[in-house]
Amino acid sequence: MKRTNGARWGAAMWAAGVLAALAALPPAASGRLPERLATHWRGSSPDGSMPLWAASLSPALIWAVLALSVAFAGRRGGVAGRPWVGVTLLSGGVLLAGAQATIVRANLDRAEWSDAGSVGTGVTVTVVAATAAGVLGWLVGRRGGAATCSEGTGGVARMEIPEGERFVWLSRAANPWLHLIAALTGLVASAAALAAVGGLISLQWALIAPFAIASALVLFCSSVQARVTEKGLAVAFGPFGRPVRHWAAQDIESARAESRTPAQVGGWGYRLSGLGTTVMLRAGECLVIRPRKGPEFAVSVDDAERGAALLNSFSTRQRRTS
Repeated sequence: MKRTNGARWGAAMWAAGVLAALAALPPAASGRLPERLATHWRGSSPDGSMPLWAASLSPALIWAVLALSVAFAGRRGGVAGRPWVGVTLLSGGVLLAGAQATIVRANLDRAEWSDAGSVGTGVTVTVVAATAAGVLGWLVGRRGGAATCSEGTGGVARMEIPEGERFVWLSRAANPWLHLIAALTGLVASAAALAAVGGLISLQWALIAPFAIASALVLFCSSVQARVTEKGLAVAFGPFGRPVRHWAAQDIESARAESRTPAQVGGWGYRLSGLGTTVMLRAGECLVIRPRKGPEFAVSVDDAERGAALLNSFSTRQRRTS
């Protein structure tokens, strides 16, 4: 199982962003923090402290070791696309970043570390958020491990399907630049949220919401999976495979492979143009369908010719039997 370059870029961006947040958060609030920060609590009272530089460096080093260990284990074991990678990176990053923000907030505007406030609420929220992030990482990892595959012989308008056999065609595509844009806008939203949690700024929804929405929209348009079965064509968007557009086989007049470029369809991502709807992730081969109703739909995936041939066979069979 092979991870896409986009997934690797996304993991690298996430690791770098968390590292920067862990190291920068205490220095960013240094003017409002005591010389030593409370870093350990017994119940609601602090009972341990560190110099500010150590409070910045320690979690950053822990995260660096964790991220590098995951990267090394994934490459060495050939399991870079396994779900545990996403679980470890997402839940670990959220846990450490949330803990750092909670510590900074508890020490904010205190004369001595021993005067630091309670961290109970912050710890609870952090654990819940880290658990949710781990679940998301598991879901993304399970989908990311799917390989591109197909059966039968292609290269023609229709594919011969022997009686009693079932063929499935599956192809995935991703755009690493769209992944990068989603990561950058997501990091801006996350940094603003983390600064608010740490008490450095007030909660700025006017800043967080636009970047968070932009990140989500770009992320869902940055990868796609096309699947052809006897039921028809299903095109799933984003890392979670949602939303999904589906066309029944009998509702498709024809399918073909066609080369398209971003200039032809008006750019990258989900585009509407005179050619119909195109999901443009990279220039070149696209699977294009002509539904019985509505405009044409195209998606840029590899091995489109074989997928079109199989889809034409299923469509012809379904119309004959209906």
